[in-house]
Amino acid sequence: MKVLLLSAYDADSHKRWRKGLVAAFPEWQWTVLTLPPRYFSWRIRGNSLSWARGETAQILKQQWDLIVATSMTDLSALRGLVPEIVGVPTVVYFHENQFAYPVSSGAFQSIEPQLLNIYTALAGDLLLFNSEYNRRTLIEGAAKLLKRFPDCVPVGICEEITSKSKVLPVPLEDALFTQDYTQADFCWDHRWGQGYQGEVSEDKLIISWAARWEYDKGADRLLQILRGLKEKKVKFLLNLMGQSFRNSPKEFEQIQREFSENLLVVGYVESESLYRQTLHNSHVFLSTAYHEFQGLAVMEAAVAGCTPLVPDEQCYPEFYPEGLRYLEVSNAVARLETMANKIHCGARLVKVDFQAVAWRSNRNKYYCVLNCPATDIISH
Repeated sequence: MKVLLLSAYDADSHKRWRKGLVAAFPEWQWTVLTLPPRYFSWRIRGNSLSWARGETAQILKQQWDLIVATSMTDLSALRGLVPEIVGVPTVVYFHENQFAYPVSSGAFQSIEPQLLNIYTALAGDLLLFNSEYNRRTLIEGAAKLLKRFPDCVPVGICEEITSKSKVLPVPLEDALFTQDYTQADFCWDHRWGQGYQGEVSEDKLIISWAARWEYDKGADRLLQILRGLKEKKVKFLLNLMGQSFRNSPKEFEQIQREFSENLLVVGYVESESLYRQTLHNSHVFLSTAYHEFQGLAVMEAAVAGCTPLVPDEQCYPEFYPEGLRYLEVSNAVARLETMANKIHCGARLVKVDFQAVAWRSNRNKYYCVLNCPATDIISH
């Protein structure tokens, strides 16, 4: 089968998914087109122009058995600019949708990204979502936006999107489940120079937090949780990991000032092996995100041996038991205090098995969705 894969905003999670997809079906003939994940507003509206009138124009005009596109692809415009692909069965994968993003302070609010989500959903023949939360919030958001139209709103838009949508999570690499995480000579020599320099004893709760240092990842909520732990005199150490930016929320700096004696690793860990060893040697992986459509970082941490603690919202109830979710900051502090007491007593924490999200458990599901004849995809 000859497949064209389009990743219009090739962010890390998109890249991870499309590389896993290509690797899962080596017998298919893949052509992959990507665009860098920068200049978001320009990219989501300009990707069809970049591809259809750029160096890739002739590639698009070839004969394809299937097109797989991410939801950032301006599919309706691309089909208009390249009529040769109009009849090709097209599957759209939604890693996220623009209706469920929290709005940053001072950000210009445009309905353009949301409209593009609707157009691409309508242009695709089959829509895949990485979580039910993602699927539901897109459909509910589309319904609210359509109600704002002053006139000439056609009926049945959301019903059409619903009828051709399916939930299929981004799988985790099989190698994560076979990797040997134990390392006899592991030590915390990659710790932050301005942080905790003492012995990492077994009676202290080690928490890992890892995400982009951006407004939607809940730095304010993290700061409140840490203050709650300090108030209750919980013995803990924190790995505050992730990539920082020029406009990262001020709370990250506040955490470094206020909790320097509790910080082990701070910042981006470039080595994947060292990052996973850091997770393996932590007790808990804490998420404070205000939006998450699947949460690959939390899943990866769970596979490495961490006990997840996540908000009781967004996509998390689909993947984690109630006992590992918190309703509010005080609830998170209480759960972490209980975990710290267990660690102090030498007890084991609850683990979550994500074998069901491995590629080996999902390859057949993807095969059934992508390998069916054109008529099956279009009538799905």
